[in-house]
Amino acid sequence: MMTSQRTIARLLAVLVAGLCLSAASLAQSIKIGFVNTERVLREAGLAKASQAKLEQEFSKREKDLQSLGAQLKAASEKLERDAPTLPETQRLTRQRQLVEQDRDFQRKQREFQEDVTLRKNEELQQVLEKANRVIKQVAESEKFDLILQEAVYINPKHDITDKVLGGLNSAK
Repeated sequence: MMTSQRTIARLLAVLVAGLCLSAASLAQSIKIGFVNTERVLREAGLAKASQAKLEQEFSKREKDLQSLGAQLKAASEKLERDAPTLPETQRLTRQRQLVEQDRDFQRKQREFQEDVTLRKNEELQQVLEKANRVIKQVAESEKFDLILQEAVYINPKHDITDKVLGGLNSAK
């Protein structure tokens, strides 16, 4: 009985050693790449064009809001200066008007921010979809087994961000 247990133990040891060797050889044959998504979104021509498009699209509304904010501030300062000399009813009326104007301004600012965020996300999604297509093309053409887009640490030799940027910038 002892002999059969020793035989089983030897077989298990050989099996474990074989698995360790195959795992080590498998790990050496895996080709891994890394893409810095933040850098792609910052440096790709498509991303820069999207940013310029958004700035143009929202610049008029932003200027209008800034103008409205300046008017509100001026009205508030004027009320502070004039308050001591104004009759109570007139002062209260102007304060209420100022509160209403401020509420309207805050609402417009919120709507503006929501619209900007929505459009940014739409543009970002388009850039990411195109970047992912380029990443897949690079992976297939260079026979990568795995492409990571987020990592705590990456050896620079695995970074293919420049290739992806080149592919994105050359694509129409």
